[in-house]
Amino acid sequence: MAASLHGFPESCGPARRLAQALSIPFAEVGVHRFPDGESVVRVDRPSRTAILYRSLDDPNAKLVELLLAASALRENGAHRVLLVAPYLCYMRQDMAFEPGQAVSQRVVGKLLADHFEAVLTVDPHLHRIHSLAEAMPGTEAISITAAPVLSDALAGLANPVLVGPDAESRQWVEAIAQPFGYEVLVGTKQRSGDRQVAISIDGIGKVAGRPVVLVDDVISSGATLAGAARLLHEAGAASVSALATHCLASTEDLAALERAGIDKVRATDSVPGPVAEIVLSGLLADRIRAHGWLEEH
Repeated sequence: MAASLHGFPESCGPARRLAQALSIPFAEVGVHRFPDGESVVRVDRPSRTAILYRSLDDPNAKLVELLLAASALRENGAHRVLLVAPYLCYMRQDMAFEPGQAVSQRVVGKLLADHFEAVLTVDPHLHRIHSLAEAMPGTEAISITAAPVLSDALAGLANPVLVGPDAESRQWVEAIAQPFGYEVLVGTKQRSGDRQVAISIDGIGKVAGRPVVLVDDVISSGATLAGAARLLHEAGAASVSALATHCLASTEDLAALERAGIDKVRATDSVPGPVAEIVLSGLLADRIRAHGWLEEH
């Protein structure tokens, strides 16, 4: 077999689904953590092309183990090591916002580019750059959008309004709404802290008596969505739900969203969790084949 897929314990479910979609062998990466915080990583013997699967939420511990696994795969026979990281960490800080800050996108992007021949991710949180390749010079950097599967998840809704939380979300939310012709509203937000966000939504009167779906690329604490949900209920929305590519929210954060009036939160399986119900394996497999990852090199 020309390729094999290797996944870490916390993401075995989606990693196995991707291996099945690609019809290639799957092996779990063994991880043992010592009391002092160090890790030892073990891999099964790979094919010539080894695809390593790990989402990089909670990244600080995961990054070291990821690099150890990449090294072990090469030392055990892999000629190429490629990374599928459905959620890619440290992409939002693309400049120093205050004197003395590190530009984490540049640092982590170079780190991954130095260790993988190619990287594939979904809806990375990019602001001032136009492509993932700018953050990862020297390697094949592929970014895809989850918009098609998120749009499919909305099929059958009767007369909904899709709401994006800020101006940056407009193009993305409109792509999700377009197949069904759903109406879109876009909010504006002012952030004064990690969990302090003020929201306003132009045209909010249109939601009266209609189901509303809040759409975002990443749910972190959920503060933005909670503020938007309260406004939408005040404007007479019949119901409010949320849809996202990546859900990083804790169980406490999800409970707060429910208290804010969000009936249901759904996200892709990019990050394991209780709301990760929209499967990405077909989307990822199509792009892997299109880029020739399974071909002999």
